[in-house]
This record gives sequence, structure tokens and C-alpha cells, in this order.
Amino acid sequence: MNASVSILRPAASNPATRPELTAALRATVGARAAAALALLREAAAEFGANATNGALAFANSFGAEDMVLTDLILSHELPITVFSLDTGRLPAETYTLIGEVERRYGTKLEIYFPDAGAVEQFVRSHGINAFYDSVELRKACCGVRKMEPLRRALAGRKAWITGLRAAQSVTRAGLPVREFDAANGLEKLNPLSSWTEAEVWAYIRINEVPYNALHDQFYPSIGCAPCTRAIAVGEDVRAGRWWWENPETKECGLHVKEG
Repeated sequence: MNASVSILRPAASNPATRPELTAALRATVGARAAAALALLREAAAEFGANATNGALAFANSFGAEDMVLTDLILSHELPITVFSLDTGRLPAETYTLIGEVERRYGTKLEIYFPDAGAVEQFVRSHGINAFYDSVELRKACCGVRKMEPLRRALAGRKAWITGLRAAQSVTRAGLPVREFDAANGLEKLNPLSSWTEAEVWAYIRINEVPYNALHDQFYPSIGCAPCTRAIAVGEDVRAGRWWWENPETKECGLHVKEG
């Protein structure tokens, strides 16, 4: 298919973002949230994190899972730095959410941008939308806009936290709660690894956590605007990311293991 063509939908209510909040689901989410909070507190203590040293950091891409962790960290005033990567091509709805998060929690997030010269060189050499032309060029674009800023964001830290879930894609099957990130040389925590999509959304609804408006328009996974589309009923939750590629290549490099 033409990679530049996305699936258009009218603004609608996505039932996936509004699970039925049964007593059983509420209880499960409460237990999972308590376990995730305990893990975050233990990690902060283990790595000697405090409000100024940035030893432990959370990489927030403002997806639904990341909003759960944002709420756990900021609502409980944990000594964990929250940072995000602004690739320069995020959807308008993501920028709106960034502002809403800062207002809601009374904080200023650490935002990292790609090197302007590297972006200019990539675009001049390959074109503004070269990522549609091949997996190699798409990964090169991610390298400039995500990987290099991430390296700067993680420099000097002892561990980082992500909102990854094992059920999100074939590239994340068997995702552990904790692992050593050899590519970046530090510990990596995935507190929501075993959470289901329904549990994520139940937490958001129960705690009235702000989230990206695109989720209600059938965007379960949101990245850069030109590389993200809505999905059809029954499609995999990651089907809207780099949809012109095979599932096995659908990672930007931020969470690919070495070896």
C-alpha cells in the first residue's frame, strides 16, 4: 500500500479506551498499581535517586502506558526524572498532552530534541519523508530523531524506566520487568510488562489520568505523525506504527536488544 495513506475515521469513541470497570477489574488494577509503585520506590532507593541527581529516569512518550507511569511517579512525588524525546514530527495532540501534563502535575518535563544539523543533513540527502522508502532509511531517521537524543537523555544515569508491555507486539514477547540494557549500559525497568490493555485503560479511567486524544480515534500506539495511523477493528495494537513494514522490524531502536 501507499505508505503515505492513512486510514481515516470520523471522531468517535473507541470502546478499547473505555473498558467496563467491574469490581474484579478494579481490584486487579489496584493490585497491579500497588506492585508497580512498590517497584518504582525500590528502584529509587536501590539506585540512590533523589530530586536532583537524576539517577533514575522515566522515558515518557505519552502513550497510554506512559501516562499510567507518569501518574504513579508524579502523584506520589517519587524522585524519578521524567523526560521525553521531541522528534520534531509529533502529532499536535501529543504536544497538547505535554502541556496538560505539566499543568496537571505542576512540573516541567525534560524535553530532548534531535541535533538540528543531523536532521538537516538527513533530509537533504534522502528527502523529507525518506522513511517510507526502505526499512534502512526509516531506521536511520529514527536514529537521528530518537536514538541520539536518547543517548544524551540517559547519559550519567544508573537506570531507566519504560512503559513497554509484553503484549504490544511480537518484538516485545517475553519482556521482563527488569533487564540490563547492554546498548545503553544501564539497568532498564518495565513495570507494566504484564499489564493488559484493559488494565491500562482502567487505571486511566479510575484515576482520571490525562491521555492523548488520538487514542479515542483508534490510535492505540502513537509515535511520529507520519509514521502512525489509526487501526481497523481486529488489527494488532501496533499495526498503526510503520504499517508498511513487517511486524518483525517494527521497532525504532530504542528498545532493541543487542546480540
